[in-house]
Amino acid sequence: MTFQNTREFAKQLDAQDSLNHYQDQFIFPKVNDKRVIYFTGNSLGLQPKRTKAYIDEVMNDWADLAVEGHFYAEKPWWDYQERFAEPLSKIVGALPSEVTVMNTLTVNLHLLMVSFYQPKGKRYKIICEEKAFPSDQYMFQSQVHFHGYKPEDAIVEVKRREGEHNIRLEDVLAKIEEVGDELALVLIGGVNYYTGQVFDIKTITAAGQKAGAKVGWDLAHAAGNIKLELHDWNVDFAAWCSYKYMNSGPGNASGVFVHERHHSDRDLPRFAGWWGHNKERRFKMEPNFDPVQGAGGWQISNLPVLSLAPYLASVEMFAEVEMDALIAKRDHITSYLEFILQEIDKEVDSTFEIITPANPKERASQLSVFLHGEGRSLFDYLMKNGVITDWREPNVIRLAPVPLYCSYEDMYDFGQILKKGILGK
Repeated sequence: MTFQNTREFAKQLDAQDSLNHYQDQFIFPKVNDKRVIYFTGNSLGLQPKRTKAYIDEVMNDWADLAVEGHFYAEKPWWDYQERFAEPLSKIVGALPSEVTVMNTLTVNLHLLMVSFYQPKGKRYKIICEEKAFPSDQYMFQSQVHFHGYKPEDAIVEVKRREGEHNIRLEDVLAKIEEVGDELALVLIGGVNYYTGQVFDIKTITAAGQKAGAKVGWDLAHAAGNIKLELHDWNVDFAAWCSYKYMNSGPGNASGVFVHERHHSDRDLPRFAGWWGHNKERRFKMEPNFDPVQGAGGWQISNLPVLSLAPYLASVEMFAEVEMDALIAKRDHITSYLEFILQEIDKEVDSTFEIITPANPKERASQLSVFLHGEGRSLFDYLMKNGVITDWREPNVIRLAPVPLYCSYEDMYDFGQILKKGILGK
């Protein structure tokens, strides 16, 4: 399709968009009494209007039933998490038994590393990507310290080549081969938070396992954003947050994937708790742990139902839309945003450098843009004029045109505001 930088063309794209009506199912902040252009769904998704009803249902059951809500609520609390298995499995490409919800993202990654990072002898090293999200970096450092190793010895970063913004797949594979029989774990972010680069999960997983390592993924920026086939790709484990592309609310519960081949391995260490115990025997208060068969066996504590309610509202919306439809619009609207940036670049003295890969297979719902010749003042202008975006030093803005609630007309309007902010200096 040949794009045009006009409002009429953007409106035409919106009219043809089968997901356009979902914008009306979200609550948008307002700036200057006008609905914002929201580009930060890669940080915190907007609130779906249906969320309140799901929370109110739990609150009403709590008021009316008190403790009996565990068994007699409309959605009984004791198995509330089981309602996620089917819709979440479709979002991440898993069997229903391979997914569950619990805790928060970094907590879950730590718990999963109890099972899947088992350094022994010379096999103790972890491969991750350069400039991983800081929480992952701190996690790796504390984990290797816990096992008695020095981070500078045990943590191996795959680096970008000089002058390049993204990590080459061949460099990841070469590093896995280089570390070889010293490699215990590969744990990488499926989508890099800074550049928006999508990694080849299938190929990297196969390479890491061929080297004798376990392979896990931090899918914070991937779940609900990219096509995932975790079961078929033979991923050992993964975890993700729900508050970015899945719009479940700030700091909300994390999802977990554990491949079915690990479910019956009783020798695999894990930190156990009552909620991971055999569901049919849980209330017998038995002294010895008998884990639930499946990812639910990694659960530890009673789940926070009030937090899960908005997450359930979200995954049921995803079940309606389906990932293929989301991804089709994601690719199209991201390409249109890229076109708008290129067109505005021609009309101003500043230069925009998109550091997210140009290859659609290596990117998703994010464009990270170097604003050469511009500074923080442009970001401030955008925010004051109704464009909610994200600033990263030294002068990068991250733009995530989330397909559920961003419109093509938003992309056009953003371009006009951006141009005015530069020319009006």
